[in-house]
Amino acid sequence: MYRSHVLVCGGTGCQSSGSVGIIKKLEEEIGIQGLAEEVSVVETGCFGLCALGPILIVYPEGSFYSMVKEEDIAELVSEHLLKGRVVERLLYDETVKEGEIIALNETDFYKKQHRVALRNCGVIDPECIEEYIGNRGYEALGTVLTEKTPEEVIQIMLDSGLRGRGGAGFPTGLKWKFALGNDSDFKYVCANADEGDPGAFMDRSILEGDPHSVIEAMAIAGYTIGAHQGYVYIRAEYPIAVDRLQIAIDQAREYGLLGKDIFGSGFDFDIELRLGAGAFVCGEETALMTSIEGHRGEPRPRPPFPAEKGLFVKPTILNNVETFANVPQIILNGPEWFASMGTEDSKGTKVFALGGKVKNIGLVEIPMGTTLREVVEEIGGGTPNGKKFKAAQTGGPSGGCIPRAHYDVPIDFGNLLKIGSMMGSGGLIVMDEDDCMVDIAKFFLEFTVEESCGKCTPCRVGTKRMLEILDKITEGKAVMEDLDKLEELCRHLQTSSLCALGQTAPNPVLSTLDYFKDEYLAHIKDHKCPAGKCKELLQYKVLADKCIGCGICAKNCPTNCIDNVEMEGKKKGVYVIRQEDCVKCGVCMEKCPPKIAAIVRE
Repeated sequence: MYRSHVLVCGGTGCQSSGSVGIIKKLEEEIGIQGLAEEVSVVETGCFGLCALGPILIVYPEGSFYSMVKEEDIAELVSEHLLKGRVVERLLYDETVKEGEIIALNETDFYKKQHRVALRNCGVIDPECIEEYIGNRGYEALGTVLTEKTPEEVIQIMLDSGLRGRGGAGFPTGLKWKFALGNDSDFKYVCANADEGDPGAFMDRSILEGDPHSVIEAMAIAGYTIGAHQGYVYIRAEYPIAVDRLQIAIDQAREYGLLGKDIFGSGFDFDIELRLGAGAFVCGEETALMTSIEGHRGEPRPRPPFPAEKGLFVKPTILNNVETFANVPQIILNGPEWFASMGTEDSKGTKVFALGGKVKNIGLVEIPMGTTLREVVEEIGGGTPNGKKFKAAQTGGPSGGCIPRAHYDVPIDFGNLLKIGSMMGSGGLIVMDEDDCMVDIAKFFLEFTVEESCGKCTPCRVGTKRMLEILDKITEGKAVMEDLDKLEELCRHLQTSSLCALGQTAPNPVLSTLDYFKDEYLAHIKDHKCPAGKCKELLQYKVLADKCIGCGICAKNCPTNCIDNVEMEGKKKGVYVIRQEDCVKCGVCMEKCPPKIAAIVRE
């Protein structure tokens, strides 16, 4: 029995900042201090505060250490683990208030969160099935196989109000019901772990921190619809998630929780991994299934829907990772428990990858109905450097930009659609006053153009024509008629594209046109970017009355486009930038001494 446990985040974010070295150093120092029989080091999943890695928590005290370096480990082991004295300088600053150390769940980042899908992330060793079982793991599967009929399981899902967390928000119970109602010699269960949205890492974190929850849920789904084979489609760029998922599948087989006659019920079910090559379109359900079949990942027309003809033309259900992660808890705690959270339209919680211009970048899980203001200001800690919140992008390339005017709109499926955005899989990118909304729309459209599979003309050609217009706008070459063409193209894509990638590609453009049209007009009519982001519309100028003729700007200019000219009353003359040769790198403004500040950007 260990007296202390040190839980170290082993998610991708923390590993990239050095948590593997931290674990090795911890084990070395613990051995040197003779504590190997008293202190256990556990590599676990994401704690949520991804910008603070490497992160570790010491239990039973619950001391939360952030941004730990290898050179800190000797002190931490000697002081805290040996002598019982907390190393305050390494504590997460939000856990120290008025000289007292508070619990992590009382900090602003955590106190409004409610972890259901993320319940085990940062709590258990994801590579140890015994720890998952110790947290009631596979109990839901046992209950379903020994006590529930498929129809009863479907009713539980319907009563819970669980909707798909992959973006569309289709009722999970209804999808399972359709698949159960279609007779076939084979049926399949698929998990969508092909998370491709820029800035999204929700599914990856669940698989890295709690892979067994998805395996258990897939087995429950298989029993419910009468399937005996499952596939997890996961992108190869998630090596940690792939490894831990394979370890979990092997462990479940070893324990008889996958394979033949699970729990002596006569039900057989197994799971295989299929690695994707990173094509964003393969997140669309029919393209994903086409890829599993060994073909080029392209979408197919619907209907027929996968519940009727899916993988290998057999009835198939496909849910994303977060959706599956909720299922065991709904079985264990009852549908009423899950339905008691959230809103009338959207039950339960939602995981968001919170990023962009916000203090607390990381992974959050909130009850549906939480406002954007609460997420950004309270959980996220607000926008840094005194900048004002401008907008938030939800739903990735398929979503829209939500302006400050809708800061207090409760986040759920219906409300986001009403204001021109969508839930998506859960990326939430915060923007401040320094962001150009035309440039933001262009960024997401560049992504869509790159990821279009090319199968249908509206998406293949239409997105490129839209991007060309946005290029003209940001370069100051557009005319007002281009805005009408841009909006017309958006409407054509929405109604004519084959799959959701093309149908939703216009959302970032349309939402920014709706809420930030003044910025489009400034680019076109005034040839200026109000946020100062679009290089072609910028000019760096030397203020003659402030210039002291020191020449620092000219010495550092990479294109030698700054000349000294004589000026009455200025012994050393003043410097002037030749605009035709300026590459707008900003080095001159950066190097000009702050006390002088003779160079401005317009």
